[in-house]
Amino acid sequence: MTDYVFTPATTPSLAIEGEEARFPLRRVYCVGQNYAAHTREMGHDPDRELPFFFSKPADAVIPASGNVPYPSQTELLHYEVELVVAIGVGGKNIAVDNALEHVWGYTVGVDLTRRDLQTVAKKAGRPWDLAKGFDASAPTNPLLPVSKVGHPVKGIIWLSVNGEERQNGHLSELIWKVPEVISLLSEAVELQPGDLIFTGTPAGVGEIKRGDVVTGGIKNIGTFSFTIV
Repeated sequence: MTDYVFTPATTPSLAIEGEEARFPLRRVYCVGQNYAAHTREMGHDPDRELPFFFSKPADAVIPASGNVPYPSQTELLHYEVELVVAIGVGGKNIAVDNALEHVWGYTVGVDLTRRDLQTVAKKAGRPWDLAKGFDASAPTNPLLPVSKVGHPVKGIIWLSVNGEERQNGHLSELIWKVPEVISLLSEAVELQPGDLIFTGTPAGVGEIKRGDVVTGGIKNIGTFSFTIV
């Protein structure tokens, strides 16, 4: 038994729909600008340039329900609804044709962003880790295993704020599809069971404030509702 100088933190985990067992989390990766319309609204060219990735801490993943805290050090909090992929079999340099064999399941999540911090960091040529990787920055629904949901390639993905629709896209609009994302990411890092991949968001990202009720979902995968407090 390993002797530590203090008790280690509890392993972050995500609920599994309809089960008591939980999915332990290792790392959380996110794909930037993976829908053409969103890429354009962020001022970039949506041609199929290689995607870029960033990370969030595993313990930033919280339930996409109840109350979600408004983070410190920002006056411009943005939402981004995304299809989330859970890795169940690790690997490095995974071939596109074999990539789906590494998927444990899917769900829907929200990438919360301190947009003002990100903008300042970008202009200064500095990393923007803290614009994306803060506490409670990844509200996420319980996972659905592949055996229940298959491998979704189509379906509406949407988000509303206080009942007003803000995002409405389609999984078929992903620039880089799930197998390609897994393959490309595995060239940079060795994926392991417990990794999550947020696959990008459609157009319509925008601000949320304290008191706002955020709802959304993906067809055949699930819906969520939480309040910013």
